[in-house]
Amino acid sequence: MLWSAVSALGAALGGSSAKAATEAGTGNKLKVVYHLSDAEKVNFVLGNIQNHIDRVGGPQHVTIALVIHGPALKAFHRAQANPDVGKRVGDFRGGIELAACANTMKAQNVTLTGLLPGFVSAEKGGVVRLAELQSQGYLYLRP
Repeated sequence: MLWSAVSALGAALGGSSAKAATEAGTGNKLKVVYHLSDAEKVNFVLGNIQNHIDRVGGPQHVTIALVIHGPALKAFHRAQANPDVGKRVGDFRGGIELAACANTMKAQNVTLTGLLPGFVSAEKGGVVRLAELQSQGYLYLRP
């Protein structure tokens, strides 16, 4: 009996805390950085970003950056990009920061013009860009 009361109280408090956090976030635009380096997770991460945008009511309610390095960057090479990846990136263009690691670009012998439109270069490297964004209050997500 006591356990049921404690569980109910915990659920009620947890639910109200989650609701309060969500409501507090609506006044202040949430900032999130997604980290992508695994080639097999490209579609999954792009789907997560679209779901994130949709669930908060559109890009005007969240600031999102996607930092890509390592093998995942090959999926964004203009010459090799899957049409679905190209469409998704096109849908994001202007709404999120798409940062490609300069070190990975050099290793893969690709420039910004060789990537899908909308990318910027993370000149100091992808991991440095991730740390910079986190120091600016971005929440870090690595799906």
